[in-house]
Amino acid sequence: MVEKNNADNAKQKVSSTILENEKYLKDKVGMGTSFDVGVRKLSILDKEVQIYFVNGLCDIQNIIELLKELMFLDAAEKRELRVKQQIENRLTHVQVEPVKTLDEAVDQMLSGLIFILIEGETEALVIDVRSYPGRGPEEPDTERVVRGARDGYTENIIENTALTRRRIRDERLRHEIMQVGVRSKTDICVAYIKDVADPSLIEKVKKELEGIEIDGLTMADKVVEEFIVKQGLNPFPLVRYTERPDVAATHLLEGHIVIFVDASPSVIILPTTFFHHVQHAEEFRQAPLIGTFLRWVRFSGMIFALLILPLWLLLVMQPDMVPEMLDFVGPEETTNVPVFAQIIIAEIGIELLRMAAIHTPSPLATALGLVAALLIGEIAIEVGLFIPEVILYVALGAIGTFATPSYELGIALKLVRLLLLVVVFFFKAPGFLIALTVMILIIASMKPLDTPYLWPFIPFYPKAFLDILVRLSVPIKKQRPSIVNTKNRHKQPAN
Repeated sequence: MVEKNNADNAKQKVSSTILENEKYLKDKVGMGTSFDVGVRKLSILDKEVQIYFVNGLCDIQNIIELLKELMFLDAAEKRELRVKQQIENRLTHVQVEPVKTLDEAVDQMLSGLIFILIEGETEALVIDVRSYPGRGPEEPDTERVVRGARDGYTENIIENTALTRRRIRDERLRHEIMQVGVRSKTDICVAYIKDVADPSLIEKVKKELEGIEIDGLTMADKVVEEFIVKQGLNPFPLVRYTERPDVAATHLLEGHIVIFVDASPSVIILPTTFFHHVQHAEEFRQAPLIGTFLRWVRFSGMIFALLILPLWLLLVMQPDMVPEMLDFVGPEETTNVPVFAQIIIAEIGIELLRMAAIHTPSPLATALGLVAALLIGEIAIEVGLFIPEVILYVALGAIGTFATPSYELGIALKLVRLLLLVVVFFFKAPGFLIALTVMILIIASMKPLDTPYLWPFIPFYPKAFLDILVRLSVPIKKQRPSIVNTKNRHKQPAN
């Protein structure tokens, strides 16, 4: 508390002498050096008035309207009345806030607001006229649905909170905003529903955010995640990202906390488990039976992504393990390149193609696909670099990776698959079983934000686990998940 008071005392107070304020601001924000930081000086009722703004972050039309009102004030009002009160009454805007320090006023200005200094006054008036450059809400590329909303979060934190508020018109929905980053002063919003979310979790998350000490959040929400959950070398995602407002709203109603970071089109949902990353909005836009079918298809894709290649390599290296009904498994012909080396080369090749597709301009993407199909699919087999079975099983693993709803989880499964391939190559069946067991034990021991990562499988909760396996009808699900420790368990009135 003492340190906070000392910090407040160290801030530059608004001086009644406007020239002192002007001199401080010139040194503080580079007035006259930075072209995008501007000031408009007026004489209102025989008092000098200065309006400070940042070009590109403000709605210029709003500022023009304010200037018109102030100029009309100078021509119409009596000079014996208090100038500040008359100016404040003429500010045609819904958000006007007085501040006592220039440092606070500058922080607000650099966020897109403007502030007004009046000669002889020791308070600045801050007006919210920000208008950030950016795109409109569009459907996220990584979370497309056949039926459902087509809007998605943007890089504007104000628009993002509004998209969520539109779906949850509850007076108990809270959006608490703070600034993180000594230099970037990035806006971060913590969203939760007051009578649903766990208060201790809210305080823990806010404390972690307030404890972040860094120059700036250049990678936005990813930096915030690394400070909150301390991921280290663990490849599995410990928080869930989404760019869909309907997904975020669903989690808020279940008792989760959502973190918005300005300049990022995705939001962080926490706490989450492994099974939060295997669900997709499409499952809830279809009938329960169809949703269950889609979910199981995705589960199958994830199993393919993780196990199909290591198991095939194991059967190739130990043909005596192949049952009679699977005699067709294994290459009928070989090349000079070992099968293990072929798999690794193909895996790296597909990853390079994925990266190339991301960085290739859209008009050239089709050409890239044709080149990849011809060079890798046909010519590589003809020249003897690959056998057809390697291309088949590597492709199945890649399709399973892309079918995983969470991009982060898909990449994690790919890394584990490569690790299993190496273990199978050196240690065969015993190594495969031991590595798979160790991996499950490590995942089961993970507890991000004191939440068991494999819940409700470990520890086992039958009713919640059924909800993972089967997409239940919404009227049946009358309670919120117990894992988030909600204050109000009932989604619907209890009978």
